[in-house]
Amino acid sequence: MNFCENLESDITLNVAAIANKTKALGPGTRAAIWVQGCPLHCVGCLAPEWIPFIPAMNLTPRQIVERLDFQSICGLTFSGGEPMEQAHGLAEVARLAHQVKDLDVICFTGYRIERLLANPPNDGVPSLLAEVDVLVDGPYVKALNEGLGLRGSSNQRILHLTRRLKEYNLETRKRDIEITITDGEFSLIGIPTTNVMSIINEATYGVIERME
Repeated sequence: MNFCENLESDITLNVAAIANKTKALGPGTRAAIWVQGCPLHCVGCLAPEWIPFIPAMNLTPRQIVERLDFQSICGLTFSGGEPMEQAHGLAEVARLAHQVKDLDVICFTGYRIERLLANPPNDGVPSLLAEVDVLVDGPYVKALNEGLGLRGSSNQRILHLTRRLKEYNLETRKRDIEITITDGEFSLIGIPTTNVMSIINEATYGVIERME
């Protein structure tokens, strides 16, 4: 099921979440957009609530771009869910954002780039890849989460599709995570290790229980 329409003028995205400012998903302060829905069902997925293809926030690319604080950010990060399932819409988000500012774009995908090039899940994939500077590809494997770099597990690859961000050590850089609890709702931005995730789950369960 694809929540992103094919006609450019009528594109909408099914968005799980938006972070206007984060330093946990790439170099510098950036905006992150997570889409809802993923067909891959990686065991131990770090965001299982975003796997189902269910309605979340229905937004047009222009509505998303209008939320961005261009004065504060230097890049965009697309994740999910599975960004390639809504490739048309995310490509349009990147195009509109580039009209305002020359931002770099990082995109996570559970697909291998070989599959995306040879047999993409939809015809919007080439448009999205054309806007991406760094692609983190491959399925998440919980047992290979080594806690390093801008990838969830060591089988995933960090592919530089352009020369932008080449100077950053994205493969083995120290990870950062950001945690917020607002009105009893817990949010985590970044790529935690499995140990950190267990600690967070235990700690936040108790905090949220006391807040309810």
